[in-house]
Amino acid sequence: MGRWMKPEVYPLLGAMTFVTSLCIFQLTRNVFMNPAVRINKSDRSKAVLENYEEGEKYAEHGFRKFLRTRPPEVMPTINNFFSESK
Repeated sequence: MGRWMKPEVYPLLGAMTFVTSLCIFQLTRNVFMNPAVRINKSDRSKAVLENYEEGEKYAEHGFRKFLRTRPPEVMPTINNFFSESK
């Protein structure tokens, strides 16, 4: 009895699973937390929602606040190694 999937396909399968889970996370986050998405019929009937506080809370989430305190470097150790003069 032969295999139905080759072992060379496993990394591709893992990458596609990861990307698909990121897409599902972002779509779910937008549906349930984005103030511009209106699920209620009463909210949909309004042309403009006055929910500035909710929009500010959505835009300024904890991860963004954390990143503001960090230096804008991807790999600071490698950057320091190559930028320091010897």
